[in-house]
Amino acid sequence: MRHVATQARAASAGVLDDDDDDNERDHHDVKHDSAVRIFVAVAKENQLTRRPVIPSPISRSGWSPFCRRSTLLDSIFLSTKEAQPEEDPSVSARLQRLQNNYEDFGMRRTVEGILVVHDHGHPHILMLQIANAFFKLPGDYLKPGEDDVDGLKRRLDERLAPPSESKQFNASHGVDNEWEIGDCLAQWWRPNFETFMYPFVPAHITKPKECKKLFLVQMPERKVLAVPKNMKLLAIPLFELYDNAARYGPQLSAIPHLLSRYNFIYQ
Repeated sequence: MRHVATQARAASAGVLDDDDDDNERDHHDVKHDSAVRIFVAVAKENQLTRRPVIPSPISRSGWSPFCRRSTLLDSIFLSTKEAQPEEDPSVSARLQRLQNNYEDFGMRRTVEGILVVHDHGHPHILMLQIANAFFKLPGDYLKPGEDDVDGLKRRLDERLAPPSESKQFNASHGVDNEWEIGDCLAQWWRPNFETFMYPFVPAHITKPKECKKLFLVQMPERKVLAVPKNMKLLAIPLFELYDNAARYGPQLSAIPHLLSRYNFIYQ
């Protein structure tokens, strides 16, 4: 009987111990659940109140090398001038002319300008659309021995400057509004007399047929541009260009990557 009573007490004590353990676990679970709820609530509050860290503005007198001014799109005034037909009626004719040029002068050098403006706080690129078919940056090939910057200014004037005899030329195309050519952002190479170009020289190519350089062009605060009648000047937002090689081609769709190094000041 004493042995049985001892076992009964032990069993009873065991049951009580198990109940205590269960109560302790329940209490711990309640505390854990409360802590989780508090953590989730704090996390949600942080998500609602936290704002992205935006770099502090840089004054014009203290620009960094990676800070560029962007002109408001509404500050660009457009007019028209005489049509400028393409030199070649077809792609094959253009490649044939390129081959003739290469035989006479060697590798062709081409320069184009990336003209950045902004609208609704977002950068846009000014592009020419020809015959409602394809887009291109303003610029063209250089004369043999011509400097890149001087040649780009000449080509921009030929394509977009008002005619020299117009009133707009005198009023808006003075020294203060001259093209400001910035960094060279990219080089594209044509290894053969073909349409495709590469952002590098393939290893097996020793004599590329054309080198195209893309320059960042700072627009003045106000500018009058004269667009040839057979072309359109469009402002294409970066989000439209990004990852859109199917519509704009690999060169133009890469422009958002090229400009990602800059912080633009919208004026």
